Amino acid sequence: MKKKTASKKIKKPAPLKIAVVTSRFNEAITSKLENAAIDFLEELECEILSVSVPGAIEIPLTIQALFDAEKIDGAVALGAVIRGETSHYDEVCRSVERGCSNLMLQYKKPIGFGILTTENEAQALARAGGEHGNKGADAAQVVVEMIGLLKEIRGK
Repeated sequence: MKKKTASKKIKKPAPLKIAVVTSRFNEAITSKLENAAIDFLEELECEILSVSVPGAIEIPLTIQALFDAEKIDGAVALGAVIRGETSHYDEVCRSVERGCSNLMLQYKKPIGFGILTTENEAQALARAGGEHGNKGADAAQVVVEMIGLLKEIRGK
């Protein structure tokens, strides 16, 4: 039996405006995520609105403000939250994930979730262009694919 897939391969979309919101915390990692996301979106000739925020916790609020103020089709959330000695890590991860999920449902627009949540810096670097690829580019691909899928479902 042949497997059915929910969406098609990425094809060049109609002109899209995508916000890329990147945390400056752990900038050596997040800059690699951001560069890969922007490179992917530029290849598809998307209009890119790049915004830098202090930390991951500020990403959902910033995306909400962009959804309210700008005509953007979707957003890419990029950050690197690395476990420390306190429970702060767990709270930040939960808050950012919940915030982005709620925004997608509230605004009916996709957010590519490129927030790395790792135990250490080596794991984060491995996912920011290392042996596990670049999750920034992956998040950009997800948002473009989801914009296309949602347009297809909505008949637009």
